[in-house]
Amino acid sequence: MNPDLYAQAMQRFQALFARAQSLNIPEPAAMSLATVSDAGGPCVRTVLLKTVDAGGFVFYTNKQSSKGTQLRHNPHAALCFFWQPLMEQVLVEGRVEDVSGAEADTYWATRARVSQIGAWASLQSEPLSARAELEKRFVEFEKKFAGQPVPRPSHWSGFRLRPDMIEFWCSRPGRLHERERYSRHGDAWKHTLVYP
Repeated sequence: MNPDLYAQAMQRFQALFARAQSLNIPEPAAMSLATVSDAGGPCVRTVLLKTVDAGGFVFYTNKQSSKGTQLRHNPHAALCFFWQPLMEQVLVEGRVEDVSGAEADTYWATRARVSQIGAWASLQSEPLSARAELEKRFVEFEKKFAGQPVPRPSHWSGFRLRPDMIEFWCSRPGRLHERERYSRHGDAWKHTLVYP
């Protein structure tokens, strides 16, 4: 086992992600995020990767949403990236942690104002009686913050997934795909080939 394998896996992901971004495909940062419900069942949805570095994979959300609540109760999650033009997939499993307030503030400042107001207006994952209700809330917060910067809501922040496993899948003819898995074992990492 080699502790440098984690750095190798992350560099490999970043190179693949850069290739996907260079193809001008819609939302190359889109990833499926799987969490566990309170009942123990799987839940999955698409979110956007906002930062990836040696610390892991970062995404942002309303922490009172279904995914935010689920991650608070069970901080284990999985990600899946699939870039069809490349016929490449990456799976990531690990544990999530909160990003710092300063990190969340920095990212919040880059969001379009309409998205910032939308974060205030949306009671994410709560029942909505009619679309007009959301639009009314949006107008109310638009008026509230008129002529001033929109502050970050205390319930809106980010999660960082720190990987315990990263698997690269590459399509090959005859479904003899290539799979390579990097996995944490204690403080060290192991690299293995996996049958398709």
